[in-house]
Amino acid sequence: MHAIRLHAFGPAENLMYEETEDPEPGPGQVRIAVAAAGVHLLDTALREGQQGPAPAPTPLPTVPGREVAGVVTSLGEGVDGHWLGRRVVAHLGFAPGGYAELAVTDVGRLHEIPAGLDFAEAVAMIGTGRTTMGILQFAAPGTGDVIVVPAAAGGIGTLLVQYAKHAGAIVIGLAGGPEKTARARANGADLAVDYTAPSWNERVRAYRGRVTIVYDGVGGDVARESVALLAPGGRHLVFGWSGEGIRDGGPYLVEGVSEQVLGPVMLEKAGGPDPVRTLELRALAEAAAGRLTPAVHRFPLREAAAAHRALETRGTVGKVVLEP
Repeated sequence: MHAIRLHAFGPAENLMYEETEDPEPGPGQVRIAVAAAGVHLLDTALREGQQGPAPAPTPLPTVPGREVAGVVTSLGEGVDGHWLGRRVVAHLGFAPGGYAELAVTDVGRLHEIPAGLDFAEAVAMIGTGRTTMGILQFAAPGTGDVIVVPAAAGGIGTLLVQYAKHAGAIVIGLAGGPEKTARARANGADLAVDYTAPSWNERVRAYRGRVTIVYDGVGGDVARESVALLAPGGRHLVFGWSGEGIRDGGPYLVEGVSEQVLGPVMLEKAGGPDPVRTLELRALAEAAAGRLTPAVHRFPLREAAAAHRALETRGTVGKVVLEP
């Protein structure tokens, strides 16, 4: 098979498209012919040698990638035969291997892909979709809410805009530049504002006055200005700080207003014996019902380095996916 292999930590150019041995499923595992592999901003940090939330440093060489969708082509010992030939999507956990034509994972991680959802969209829903469902646990929008979504043209932002509109809220989408604001508007935002323009916050204030919820994955000055728009009792939910840089930045937090909702707190809120799977199932159900349609930015597998560079420079729209 062909795969993207990393032999040394460093820049995106270290991601090499190579031919390597086909993986074989062990007991309780399946092999998937990969049709789509998810790329996450965290992947770019791991590529540089940062450990992030992983329990141990990644041994090299490695095939990055932790989200895949495709067709089951081989079964390991003890796996029910009904999985053979099924369209599936899975998060591989901390075991990488997704940037490849074939990937192996435990059968317990599989979800069947709902009818009408393509492989890339399915990858988006168990990645950005799962996170979106986790964020919404803390403040679900409804009629009467006025919400602000920074990075409204991004993967999570797209889904938050759609969900809030379906719930009856007024949605203000923030994005950088005319192309991305146009996407936010087409996605359902009642008002789409370019946060790189001077005095953008005044335009928001003139449109609807005070805001009830800010869903913030950007941080920095955008977060500061957004929080200043909140009405008394308004909420600032923080799930990232991409504007500050994943490597050395940090969230913008205001005591009594802001709440970080990623990591253990999100999983604790989801509850159940497998909270990650709980959120994945919710996301897939929303997509199957037609309430959420993820934005996807597709790259050929061999162009994984270009995908990483585009993600690092904020040159992507939606969930980044590699397709063999």
